[in-house]
Amino acid sequence: MNPIDDLFARLRSQNRKAFMPFLSAGDPDLAFTREVLAALPAAGADLIEVGFPFSDPIADGPVIQASYTRALRNRLKLADLLDAVRSATSAPGWTTPAVGMASYSLVFKKGVTAFLDAATTAGLSGAVVPDLPAEEADELAKVCRDRDFKLVLLVTPTTEPGRMERIVKACGGFVYVVSVVGITGGRAAVAEQVAKVTTRLRGMTDLPLCVGFGVSTPEHVRELKAHCDGVIVGSALVKHLEGAATTPDDRARAKTNILAMVRELSGAIR
Repeated sequence: MNPIDDLFARLRSQNRKAFMPFLSAGDPDLAFTREVLAALPAAGADLIEVGFPFSDPIADGPVIQASYTRALRNRLKLADLLDAVRSATSAPGWTTPAVGMASYSLVFKKGVTAFLDAATTAGLSGAVVPDLPAEEADELAKVCRDRDFKLVLLVTPTTEPGRMERIVKACGGFVYVVSVVGITGGRAAVAEQVAKVTTRLRGMTDLPLCVGFGVSTPEHVRELKAHCDGVIVGSALVKHLEGAATTPDDRARAKTNILAMVRELSGAIR
């Protein structure tokens, strides 16, 4: 069984929801990424989303876009990124599923088969591909299903029901539900459309529904967990990477702040 399926089956049997932190890779460097990834499970991460830096923003707000820019300035390479992920996921006792969030451009350039081979070797159980239209996802979805590698696509509050059905049919592992109309980043309040969207999706799929975008506080997490199977937090965590490359003390502070926030937010979902 794919580790993502195993995770959600276990959580459902325990009447629990998943907390999923997002970490952009390579900011301030891959050594820091490896260190934080290794510490996330003990801090409360049930599933980890690793952002693959990309030069042109897809749905990324200014915080994640800036983090990606800092990583790419260091000439980050995909192979090195995957090696860093593998060093964490291959550690003794590691059981936490991880997915990559990657532009389809990265998949296409490397080649679908080669990308999935490399991602699987790195210990990833799936990939969120935010810029792959459902109408063009059939080929990748089939290859992923054949390999039991989970392809995750996004549904937004403005997605029409007909496209929702097409999206969830291509998905595996879970469906990524965007909580707001717009880009990633913290919001003062999480959009009220989430309950409406997840209710509609429940009639289309048995896949877990995980909500992200705009989630940044324990109050957001507590509000959302009644409507979904998992909550994803990205920008609020990535913001702590700003200035992390300045001094060793700054790096240590960034790590401490990220892990403290993961503990706080994962506590809220429990």
